[in-house]
Amino acid sequence: MTHVFHRHLHSQPPTAVRGEGAYIYDSKGKQYLDASGGAAVSCLGHSHPDVIEAIKRQLDAIPFAHTAFFTNPSLEALAERLTADAPAGLEYAYIVSGGSEAIEAALKLARQYFLETGQPDKRIFIARRQSYHGNTLGALAASGNQWRRAPFIPLLMSSHHIAPCYAYREQGADESIEAYARRSADELEEKIVEIGAQNVLGFIAEPVVGATLGAVPAVAGYFKRIREICDHYGILLILDEIMCGMGRTGTLFACEQDGVSGDLITVAKGLGGGYQPIGAVLVHNRIYQAVCDGSGFFQHGHTYLGHATACAAALAIQQVIHRDGLLEKVRQRGHELRDALQQRFADHPHVGDIRGRGLLLGLELVADRASRSPFAVELELHKLLKNAAMDNGLICYPMGGTIDGKSGSHVLLAPPYILDSGQVAELTDKLAVAVDSAIGLARAA
Repeated sequence: MTHVFHRHLHSQPPTAVRGEGAYIYDSKGKQYLDASGGAAVSCLGHSHPDVIEAIKRQLDAIPFAHTAFFTNPSLEALAERLTADAPAGLEYAYIVSGGSEAIEAALKLARQYFLETGQPDKRIFIARRQSYHGNTLGALAASGNQWRRAPFIPLLMSSHHIAPCYAYREQGADESIEAYARRSADELEEKIVEIGAQNVLGFIAEPVVGATLGAVPAVAGYFKRIREICDHYGILLILDEIMCGMGRTGTLFACEQDGVSGDLITVAKGLGGGYQPIGAVLVHNRIYQAVCDGSGFFQHGHTYLGHATACAAALAIQQVIHRDGLLEKVRQRGHELRDALQQRFADHPHVGDIRGRGLLLGLELVADRASRSPFAVELELHKLLKNAAMDNGLICYPMGGTIDGKSGSHVLLAPPYILDSGQVAELTDKLAVAVDSAIGLARAA
């Protein structure tokens, strides 16, 4: 009997009682390799002593002081660390309690920026189909994940969507990377012209699309063209790095690898590594100055904004990443894991694509490699795969609806930055067993 309103009401999940490095242990003593960091959260693994000690020190000093009345040293130090490492111009950090809160804050700040600068008609956001930006109503309205949106459409503000940059399925057979990047990005310009630039607030996109598409990076040149279009039409570029940021792809900010920056960048997940709930919006100086020189007040807030204990944990994580050279380790281990996946699955009849950056990798599962046709929706392959992996002591992140919100399946991998070579082999072996088991069950159904 449980009185917890769990995510899924027809099954009881195992009880996690201990974490150590890349592993979680349940109440029956079973060990699980956490190959997805939950949902790309646990960047330092579990029970890192430096982070736990930082939390204890903050608790001994003061756990929480409401930011309507006080700032606190951990908040100030974290903001200084993040802005020092951020792309040029992002000089301010608005610290919240998670990813959806960060997106909500970014959406509202974008609207207020245009109010402060005398452009009140700007009210519409453009995003991409098969995107996911959060579960709160504003974030969900911006998202292009049809399955998550469907029950709540009557509650959502109007937004517009263009195609994702999804080369595996969208690039023409005879189309070059350069041509595809231009064609895909130019959909944004077409949409802006259709709506009217005077009505558009911003374009929001994940540099590497995480949960919905399964670790799909944009092709080279795409985001540079996107940046040009936003600048030309006076549109804010909001980069959602909640899943792909904070070192997950091998650079602290994922957009660094695309040679661009956003006017607003949201981060979460790896920012707090699961040790405390935290998220942030990195804000360009000109947006900050517009509010500062105008009303002087951001008309938005949360009770736990700038929470001292959460900030202490996030700051400790940033310090460990820098001290231990973990960005380089993510790049190295990411190449190693990618090679291992290629060796194991490159010729697998039901693995159509292996993709991603750093330690954010995905495999798209197909019924037929030649035609790239997906498994039947009713088989719910992603659920079979999750169960098979858990049975085999592996935590991974399978999802359905990869192609259009209904059909298609993928599995997302986002192991901790501290992963070692032995665990790369363990992950690959266990995933291979789980994939074959799940597909066997699907084909027998």
